Amino acid sequence: MDREAQLIERIAKAVPSIRGAGRGGGIRLGIGDDAAILTPGLRTEWVLSCDAFLEGVHFLTKNYPPDSVGYKSLVRAASDLAAMGAMPRIFLLTLALPARLTGKWLGEFVRGMARAARLLGMRLAGGDTTKSATVSISITVLGEVARGLAVTRSGARPGDILYVSGRLGRAQLGLELIKGGGSGTPARVLRSHSRLLQPHLYPKIRVELGAWLARHKIASAMMDLSDGLSTDLARLCQASRVGARLWADRIPCVKLPAVRTGPLRKLRLDPLQMALHGGEDYELLFTVRRKQVKRLRSAPDFAEIAAIGEIERGKGITLVGADGRGTRLDPGGWDPFRRKS
Repeated sequence: MDREAQLIERIAKAVPSIRGAGRGGGIRLGIGDDAAILTPGLRTEWVLSCDAFLEGVHFLTKNYPPDSVGYKSLVRAASDLAAMGAMPRIFLLTLALPARLTGKWLGEFVRGMARAARLLGMRLAGGDTTKSATVSISITVLGEVARGLAVTRSGARPGDILYVSGRLGRAQLGLELIKGGGSGTPARVLRSHSRLLQPHLYPKIRVELGAWLARHKIASAMMDLSDGLSTDLARLCQASRVGARLWADRIPCVKLPAVRTGPLRKLRLDPLQMALHGGEDYELLFTVRRKQVKRLRSAPDFAEIAAIGEIERGKGITLVGADGRGTRLDPGGWDPFRRKS
């Protein structure tokens, strides 16, 4: 169990909580998945989650365009809804920031958030604002799914095929470019590498795919890739009490430019390592029973879905190379509480 998961477990034990499958009270699923599931009526369920986006931890105001901060703060929160197969509906915003950023910076931040809200079909329903030495954003999101159809992390079984959407490591490439830009990302870096920076600054999430997988009962387990494939797959396996085997040559990795200019010239990048351990891709990781695999051909974005492994009995994840040799894959993605070596 990674250190962040240990911290969550500690809090859940100390505070009156609902963990895992709920027991009445209108809550079907509590702590332990991408989002909680509430059952307010007979036909639908609400999927509820929250997300923090903090200056100095997730972004730096001097490096990131303000509209990207606004856009990404909402999209990354809504990604938890897509991971459950829910359609995003409303959100609450808690925003703390320095007084000096309440002018132009805030205006651009709001424009970015409005863009994300329009793309996702979401509406702001309230929240709170206050003054702070640094920017602190907390967003609560609520989505809707037909009763009983929300997909959790705990449904994977031995023999299921493991899939991902999109190319992994693209957000990590964008992050490396921004870090390579120095103490403040120059405008020329943002301009000259705008295409490569898009997945990191303005990620797209798979709302339609997640909803389709839930509606047609195709995915047996699902979650979003926010902290890296190696870390998030370990969490899915732990929740489902299974192991997994990954095929390294089938993982859709980020494509590096043939000609490298600017910060790219200095970076030593390994596409497979970025795909395995780079976070913030916000793609979907899901499992499918073998008898359901053919039905995937009708899925939205089917051309961008790849089978990368299978679920096994036991514990742990094995990464199988092109030579057929398997090695243990430990979680190496984002963990805010990991001790520095």
